[in-house]
Amino acid sequence: MPLITTAPTLLTERLRLDAHKLDDFESLAAMWADPEVVRYIGGTPRDREDSWGRLMRYVGHWALLGYGYWAVRDKISGAYLGGIGFSDFQRTIIPALDAPEMGWTLVTAAQGKGYATEALRAALPWGKEHLPGDKAVCIISPENQPSLALARKVGFSESHRSEYRQNPIVVMHCPL
Repeated sequence: MPLITTAPTLLTERLRLDAHKLDDFESLAAMWADPEVVRYIGGTPRDREDSWGRLMRYVGHWALLGYGYWAVRDKISGAYLGGIGFSDFQRTIIPALDAPEMGWTLVTAAQGKGYATEALRAALPWGKEHLPGDKAVCIISPENQPSLALARKVGFSESHRSEYRQNPIVVMHCPL
């Protein structure tokens, strides 16, 4: 199978998942600077430098691994709503993650509207067809009840508990 070097477009009823672009930087940086967005993701708002590196990693994953993060956009307005996708961040977690890691982050205004469920239900079948192996993993703070419920809703189940950067995490697996 040839390497996919940029995010393919996935469409849902309300969303368009496509490649991150340079024009997404301001929206991405604003999202990661929002204390509500990062409350369960390290707890510290990110600066522009961190967000710039994140944008580069999102694009670079596709170029080097053939999978990565999609920009989540409102299908009608094109507004940037967040990011979702698969990654290999080489995290220092014991035991090491044994499959591509799935993650999702939405701007505060888009949370609680079913967008993450809709985006995950589009991305997971793509993963089944294109990812190496037969599963995906995700890591979630045990305090993040909405994300834990969402992960279970789309097929993830708890594998074990661990720590990442001295914070407790729930490691979940999803068969693809």
